[in-house]
Amino acid sequence: MSSSASVISIEGLSKSYLTHPNPLRRLHAMFDRTQANGYEFHALKQVDLELKSGEVLGLIGRNGAGKSTLLQLICGTLTPTTGQVTVHGRVAALLELGAGFNPEFTGRENVFLYGSVLGLSRKELMARYNAIVSFAGIGDFIEQPVKTYSSGMYMRLAFSIATHIDPDILIIDEALSVGDGAFGRKSFERIMQLKERGCSIIFCSHSLYQVDALCHRAVWLDAGTVRMCGEPGEVISAYEEHLLDTPESAKAEPAKAPSVGRARITDTRVLCDGHSEMRLQSGASELRIEIDFRSDLTLPIPHAAVTIHLKDGTPVTSTSTHLTGQIADRDAEGRSSVTLLFSPCELLQGRYRISVHLLCEQGIHLYESAEAVASIEVIQESAEFGVARIPHQWITDV
Repeated sequence: MSSSASVISIEGLSKSYLTHPNPLRRLHAMFDRTQANGYEFHALKQVDLELKSGEVLGLIGRNGAGKSTLLQLICGTLTPTTGQVTVHGRVAALLELGAGFNPEFTGRENVFLYGSVLGLSRKELMARYNAIVSFAGIGDFIEQPVKTYSSGMYMRLAFSIATHIDPDILIIDEALSVGDGAFGRKSFERIMQLKERGCSIIFCSHSLYQVDALCHRAVWLDAGTVRMCGEPGEVISAYEEHLLDTPESAKAEPAKAPSVGRARITDTRVLCDGHSEMRLQSGASELRIEIDFRSDLTLPIPHAAVTIHLKDGTPVTSTSTHLTGQIADRDAEGRSSVTLLFSPCELLQGRYRISVHLLCEQGIHLYESAEAVASIEVIQESAEFGVARIPHQWITDV
């Protein structure tokens, strides 16, 4: 739970760059400012923001909205054009993982190099070294130059160092899916541990579900300005509305979420009135969605989730076994099956897509998504319009 004390205060923060129409103009500007003939591009404009102690703040917005610029200004890797950022406490930033590494150094040497960049003394790093190496899980490669590492190993080591410095403030830029396999889940659990300890977090992500589930507040950045700041659900709803009103969003397909854990969807079956023909009668037909999945027996049993959305990706409804408090059975080989029924299906006339997801036991961490596993057509006889029928009652006697 957050307190009233501020760990980050941002006042009138702006960042602008002088751009030029061509390289020759840029060269002239290097020697004679009067010949610049460029124009000023504002990456960030007059941002006022505050992060409370123990608070988790979500940052959303389109690519190019200024999110990364804001995070880099907070971390001090960029200098503001105007305004100021005041930070109280040790900051760990997961922006470009491994940006502080020297490729010629071994993993061991980079632990001390990168750790010192993040503010730890050699004595503190010595005390944490074994935990860092154990968490990264790269084995004997710790003694090899990092230029020989795969990208996954590189990211594992950087993530492990950044999250073992006991930060007061953690800044995350799309880092919850760092690494692969079981490390994706482990990295998520590490971040949740820091949250529970009272670490203040800024979480920048395109995963609106995770922002809604993790954050106390959300900030929507648009073209370098704060469009909205408040309760995550309200901010996300306004942002999604904005996306629908933007021409490009009409062409966008639902994002394909990568598998980030050791649990996977093995099969899905969608039946309309018991048949494979994807056609339903609104208010009369039954929609049946069967999901088979398999998970590592060392993990808690995952939760299954379903979203129904329009062709452009706009969600119509969603549900999960986590929301209803149900846990699937699992056999000795880690196999589980669940079935979701909409009976009768109250969708109104139109075409809809169905997507299936696997979530962790907390209903937040995403193991895997199967996007658009089926496309269904709903027909109706009544004159209603919209996307779904909501239970209601008319009262005429007053």
